[in-house]
Order: sequence, then C-alpha cells, then structure tokens
Amino acid sequence: MEREVINIQNLCVNYGPIRALHDVSLTVNEGEIVALIGANGAGKTTLLRTISGLLKPTSGKVFFEGEDITGKDAEQVVRKHLVHVPEHRQVFATLTVLDNLYLGAFHHYSKSGARIIEEDIKKVFRLFPILEERKRQLAGTLSGGQQQMLAIARGIMSKPRLLLLDEPTLGLAPIVAKEVLELVRELKREFGTTVLLIEQNVFASLKIADRGYVISHGQIVKSGASRELLSDKEVKEAYLGHAVS
Repeated sequence: MEREVINIQNLCVNYGPIRALHDVSLTVNEGEIVALIGANGAGKTTLLRTISGLLKPTSGKVFFEGEDITGKDAEQVVRKHLVHVPEHRQVFATLTVLDNLYLGAFHHYSKSGARIIEEDIKKVFRLFPILEERKRQLAGTLSGGQQQMLAIARGIMSKPRLLLLDEPTLGLAPIVAKEVLELVRELKREFGTTVLLIEQNVFASLKIADRGYVISHGQIVKSGASRELLSDKEVKEAYLGHAVS
C-alpha cells in the first residue's frame, strides 16, 4: 500500500482580495517524484510556499505524514524534515560551500551528532563531486549551475522526507539544466527522496517524474501518470510545444 507523505485538501490562499489558490487538492506518495506544471502565475510557487509555512492558507488542510501542519511556521515545518529549495537558489553567498552544507543540517545537528553530519556530507559529495572540489570556495563565486547544486545539496543535508523543488533549472544553460534534473532523479535512486517539483521545462520534468498535476489559475485542472500527461493533447498544446515532435 502506498504511503502518503503529503496530502493537501481543498487549499485556498489569498493575497489580499486576490485568491491565488482555489480548493487545491493533491497527494505525494513516499518515494515519488511528482511534477506540478502550469503557466507563470498559475499558483505553483504559492502552493510550495504554503506547504513549507512561508504563506498561511485562507482555508483547507495540509497533512504531512498524517499530521496536520496547516498554518505552521516555516521553522516548525523544516524541523519535521519537510524541506523547501526555493527558486533563484538563495545560497549564503559569503559563506563557503562547506558552511552552506553545515547550515542545511542546523536544525538536527544536536540530535544527529557530528559523525552523522560528516557521513551525510560525504554522501552529498558523492552525488555532487564538483561541490567537494569547491568546498572551501565562497558560494557566491560558484557558477549558476553549481549554486543550484549547492542549494539542492543543502536541502539534502536537512534529511528531507519531502523535498520541494521550485524551478531548479531557472536561468541555467540547457546542458547544465539537463544535468541538474538528472541529479534530481538520482536523489530518488540514491536516497529514496520524495520530491514535489516545479520546473519550467515541462517535458523534462514529466520525463523524470512518476506523476504530475496541472495547475491553471490557482486550480488543479488535470492529473495523472507522467506518461499519460505527456501524451495528453491539451497538455501538449498548452505546455509542451515542439518538445514532443
């Protein structure tokens, strides 16, 4: 039986008088990569920010591993190992790569202990060898692709039971973007990480995802297995363009 990691029920979010999310419901099961696709302004980032506690919902519920976390602060949410890697990377530019990784483990450092943290860093370096090469380098001096890898690696250091990834390839060259998405797939293979993914390249995100949801004007309008969405005529016309030809 599939185990639900996140269960969102009839979620509504307002920005003042503007309703950004309308009765959004979705689930992500343990070990899945689930893609959330939609046009700019459709509500994708708003949903992730609400799940992680950065925004408060107007109504509806967010259940994480069966616990109601609706409206909890971001600090409380991340301590439950629900980790949000936001768009635009947002690494600590004036700190080294290694210090950024240590900060990712901050909320569980006292519980895990130094030995476990060092083992986790070694695992991260196996997945992101370029970060080991640059571990003493200031994060702000890395390339865009390397900063994105660091942002994801820092998230992994938080031992996520659910990883929210918001536009991990935004602004990256195509070859680097492909590498980053392949690393997302590797997270599932290597760590069993459960991922809810927003990605501008809809075709690429559905290729690595197990399932997908389509959001439009703040509402979920379609869902299904990735292969079904890739062959869906409406999805092709709206989001895939020439990618399927």
